[in-house]
Formats: sequence, C-alpha cells, structure tokens
Amino acid sequence: MKFSINHKSPIPLHLQAEELLRTIIKDPQYADGKFLPNEVDLAKQLAISRTTLRQALNKLVYEGLLTRKKGVGTKVANASVSSKSNNWLSFSQEMQARGIPVRNFELHISWVNPEEQVANFFEISTDKKVLKLERLRGRNEGPFVYFVSYFHPRVGLTGDEDFKRPLYEILEKDHSVVANLSKEEISARPADKILAAKLEVESGSPILFRKRFVYDQGDRPIEFNLGFYRADSFVYTTESRREQ
Repeated sequence: MKFSINHKSPIPLHLQAEELLRTIIKDPQYADGKFLPNEVDLAKQLAISRTTLRQALNKLVYEGLLTRKKGVGTKVANASVSSKSNNWLSFSQEMQARGIPVRNFELHISWVNPEEQVANFFEISTDKKVLKLERLRGRNEGPFVYFVSYFHPRVGLTGDEDFKRPLYEILEKDHSVVANLSKEEISARPADKILAAKLEVESGSPILFRKRFVYDQGDRPIEFNLGFYRADSFVYTTESRREQ
C-alpha cells in the first residue's frame, strides 16, 4: 500500500502524518492485528523525518489507538475493555453482556493459610485455611487481567465447583450466598517479574491494581479479591450523582 502526504500544504507535516495514520488504522488488514510499516520505511515513503513521524505515532499511542513494542513494531490496539464501579455482574457476565469473548489462560485452586490482611477482613485467625482462586483471563489475543480471590470458609466452597461459570452465580445458586455489597480500592503499580510474565508486559510496566471487599446481605465478608489489569487494555469507570 502506497502512502503519501502533501508537502506543499500549509498543514504541518506531523498533523498530516497523524491524519494519515488514523486512516491507515481503519483499514481492515491493520485492524486485524497486522503491524504497521516500520518507522524507517514509512518515514522514507512520506519523505519526512523519523522525529516528525514519531510525533504523530506518539499521539495515537497516547490515545490508546496504537500499541508499540520495542524491537517488534507498532500495531492497532485492541479496543479497551471497561468496567463500571457500580456494576454487580461478575467479570465473565459483564464481558458477555458487552459481546467480548473471555478466555481462561490459567485457573488454580488451593487451600491456604490467609495472610494477615485477608484474615483480618474475614475476622478469622491465620491458622484457618481458606480457598484461594487464581485466574488469568483475557481475549483470544492474550491475557489482560489476573484475579486472586480468597473466600470465607463460611461460604461453603469446596474447590470442586466449575469456576469457568460466573463466580457470583456459583455462590448464589450453589451455596445460597448473595453478594450484596462491594467496597473497592484502586491504585497503580509497576508490574513485578511474575505479573509481567502473566500479563505479557515488560517488567516495570504500569498496571491497574484493584482491591475488592465483598459482603453478603448481612454485611458479612465473603470474598477478598485482588485484580491486576494491563493498563493498555482496561479502563475502569466510576459514576457519581449529586443527591438533591
């Protein structure tokens, strides 16, 4: 495919390059994940400097339209997955409602002695075993979120449940436990080597970290959940309304 810009136009070259890139990423062949032409070749074809081209590329990377990986190339970014803070669907139910297929890359179940913060939330001793559920999830193209959940022994989970089903459906239908209240803490942190490997990002890359405390209808704690999201693939939205 031949690309060109108008060097006689009064419009700055970097803005023309930016507009051209916006046209390129709409082409089906690039939307399917094909890498864009490399910077050297594209800059030569457009007869502009790599600095000018990079200025345009950086703008689209900043907007989340392109992703760049050092030594690999630049390609069209997958549409960011978003979640609302007041949404009471489980993750898989929410993604299904949005028409986004979810793939489980890892699923681990174990019985562990809880760390102090988990034990304090559950109001139990650290000697009391709890069920730990780890799930690495994402699209077919790759993972974008790693969940670690701990459940209060009172809930009654055995570990034999089919955790490919929506979690809150399992709790409600199989164990008569209704999740009724969620409190969340959201922050950013750099990915350590383990998280970087799981989420397929470079070590030190920014990730979204969400800590969720879930209670039943009697305001009793039932789940302590940690979520680690790729920053380039997930948007967390909040909504508030002023009371009259």
